[in-house]
Amino acid sequence: MTDPGSTSRPLVAVCGAGSGDTGLMDLARETGRRLAQEGAILICGGLGGVMNAAARGAREAGGLTVGILPGIAPQEANPFIDVPLATGLGHARNAVIARAAQAVIALPGGPGTLSEIALALKMGRPVVALGHWSEVAGVVPAASPGQAVALALSRIRAASMET
Repeated sequence: MTDPGSTSRPLVAVCGAGSGDTGLMDLARETGRRLAQEGAILICGGLGGVMNAAARGAREAGGLTVGILPGIAPQEANPFIDVPLATGLGHARNAVIARAAQAVIALPGGPGTLSEIALALKMGRPVVALGHWSEVAGVVPAASPGQAVALALSRIRAASMET
């Protein structure tokens, strides 16, 4: 298996709530759009809420989206996922998301989002937060989707220069 660091296109995961209000969905959609505009490949859990909105934004901007699904059926992916990967792992798929990504952008969410953040940090991945996750040690706060994307990509570039 090729290490994510060897790709010329950055791999960035977006995680957050499986459902939410219009403001949160707009934030996720804009984050996905910004990632696509910067040439990043968006990785997410492939289902609804933040995952759907971020993938929608990326797809609308011509980006590539990968959904790491908890179940065994690829057709469960939201309609904005280009590459659905059915894992059959349930919530444990969060470890696959954290490992596959070179950086994670975390939006408001619950315990599933927190697990993705913790796993990413444990694996040495940079985590940028839009929302209350900025209080978690090691998480870099961002004030906007544009800033979150810029911070994630700059940390990916810095890590690639170290290797």
